[in-house]
Amino acid sequence: MNALQIGTLLIVFAGAFGAINHIVFRLPPAIGILIVAFVASLCVLGLDAFRPDMGVAEEMRRFVADAEFSRTLLEGMLGLLLFAGALHVRVEDLREQAWTIAAMATLGVALSVTIVGLGFHWVTGIPLLVALVFGALISPTDPVAVLGVMSQAKLPKSLEAKIIGESLFNDGVGYVVFLVLVGLAFQPVGGHATADPIGIILFFMKEVGGGALLGGVLGFLVYRVMRRIDDYPLEILLSLGLALGGYQLAVALDVSGPIMAVVAGLFIGDIGIKHGMSDQTQTYLNGFWTVIDEILNAVLFLLIGVEVFVVTLNVDTITAGVAAIGLSLIGRLVAVGLPVTLINPFREYSRGVVPIMTWGGLKGGISVALALSLPDYEWKPLILTATFIVVVFSIIVQGLTIAPLARRLQREADPH
Repeated sequence: MNALQIGTLLIVFAGAFGAINHIVFRLPPAIGILIVAFVASLCVLGLDAFRPDMGVAEEMRRFVADAEFSRTLLEGMLGLLLFAGALHVRVEDLREQAWTIAAMATLGVALSVTIVGLGFHWVTGIPLLVALVFGALISPTDPVAVLGVMSQAKLPKSLEAKIIGESLFNDGVGYVVFLVLVGLAFQPVGGHATADPIGIILFFMKEVGGGALLGGVLGFLVYRVMRRIDDYPLEILLSLGLALGGYQLAVALDVSGPIMAVVAGLFIGDIGIKHGMSDQTQTYLNGFWTVIDEILNAVLFLLIGVEVFVVTLNVDTITAGVAAIGLSLIGRLVAVGLPVTLINPFREYSRGVVPIMTWGGLKGGISVALALSLPDYEWKPLILTATFIVVVFSIIVQGLTIAPLARRLQREADPH
């Protein structure tokens, strides 16, 4: 199948499953589409078990393989999704939570990667460095999943800013950690050995700092152009070019594309909207990126649901996946709890912030895409299946219960 045919089928399936969810289940759109896609995939697998001669499951496996989930997300959709998400986040809210976000996106990610990696190594017996690679791809919260669910959860603004802001930045940091660990475990990063601590630090600084600098520079240049014109179709086109072109430029320059997209989106969503756009342009630009975000989210969660066709489900991989759910939650608890404990003497946190941020740290499509991008080593099927199980649990179980949990903790904190 060519790219146009694959894209057409994805849009058709996403629309159909979205309609089924809206009419029958009435769940949050992203979660509902994932559940419908997942259940439909299981039904196809069940049908194939009874009637293997029909070859339906094999056709679906071919379709999923042709869709190239990892490449489609990491090289195509991710820049748009992160830019759209950052565009609707208020910088003032992030600034108020800056220390918390910074601590969780750095120290928190490092702690979670270590805990999950060590635990996965102990549970499965795979080499420690490979287990740490799994820790790196599963530890960061997925901003796409978080933004898709938090918009429905109606959490307090300060708490929502912590969760969303942290997910926007720890995703980029986690991606760089993943690249470093893949280089140590499987192959050299950038064509040379990465065991040198100085080299790792420089690589990290180049990826994160370079991505942030590039996003800021490109965002400023586009903002300056927008100030000189008042033509909303052209300004929307400029913002689209910034998200797509900036991400590809970051990839070409070997700096972090996710960080670039987040910084550029924050710049246009804050300074650009305040000082570079008319009210009409603001309305149309926000509407355009909201639609883009909703469509891509629908396609992304559909893809997650049908990835069951490429995972290896057996007793060992399912056991490892269930253990990985517990490990990821423990890692997340430490990643949230320790920074909050360290910062607590200097600022006050509302009651329930640790459990809510722990349970609200959703995993998503980026983790699956990173697992799929791993080299074809003997441990890849185990890592991919464990990742898929964690992501499905996170989005469905945690995503559907985070709002009730938050409301309950808030009632306990303020009984009147």
